[in-house]
Amino acid sequence: MTLQDKRVVVIGGTSGIGLAVSKAFVEAGSHVLVASRSADKVEAAKSKIGSDAEGYVVDFRDEAALAVFFQSVGPFHHLVVTAGDGVMGPFPSLPDSAVRTAFDSKFWGQYVTVRAALPFIDASGSITLTSGVYGARPPKGASTLAAINSAVEGLARGLACDLAPIRVNVVSPGLVDTPIYSGMDDESRQGMFRAVAAQLLVQHIAKPEEIAQAYVYLASNTFTTGTTLSIEGGALLS
Repeated sequence: MTLQDKRVVVIGGTSGIGLAVSKAFVEAGSHVLVASRSADKVEAAKSKIGSDAEGYVVDFRDEAALAVFFQSVGPFHHLVVTAGDGVMGPFPSLPDSAVRTAFDSKFWGQYVTVRAALPFIDASGSITLTSGVYGARPPKGASTLAAINSAVEGLARGLACDLAPIRVNVVSPGLVDTPIYSGMDDESRQGMFRAVAAQLLVQHIAKPEEIAQAYVYLASNTFTTGTTLSIEGGALLS
């Protein structure tokens, strides 16, 4: 199915994977509506994406704000959610409060976003959520992320049944070179990337643009639903 002139809402579409997704949909001919908690990020993203983009400020964990947002947006075709914060740490010492905060963001944020968006999504459209490779292969310290990502993937399978004919899928990325790691010094960040790349079959860390194409595919392929598309460079095999 062509994405030409389709309206696409991207929650978290102002940086990293979300920004690359927004650009990819514009390149496919779509009109993109990006949303983020930061007004500065929204304005910066609009200038990078181009004239076929609208920007909105909304916290996707806030159900009331989401309701107002989608009322403003009106009818659209495809929803993509790339926003969501996680947390790492050893299970015995990771505070319950940190775990609950992470679930409130990455799981419940996506959950309530879908519920608020549903009245406005075209029946021929799609919803694409975001999990992560730790849902399938967690390292030490990633038990919370494993649980959250697995929950997102299970939710999508259930929603694919409940919301049909609207299609619901998930993108599960591996390690991606995004601004989320900007808090690390350059030497440590690059050292981490080199160490992980050496373990991957493709021998490199993903760029956001590589992951973005998965979201475009899932929106455009009308025979794909209830699927988790893993884009992880062979991490599950290495």
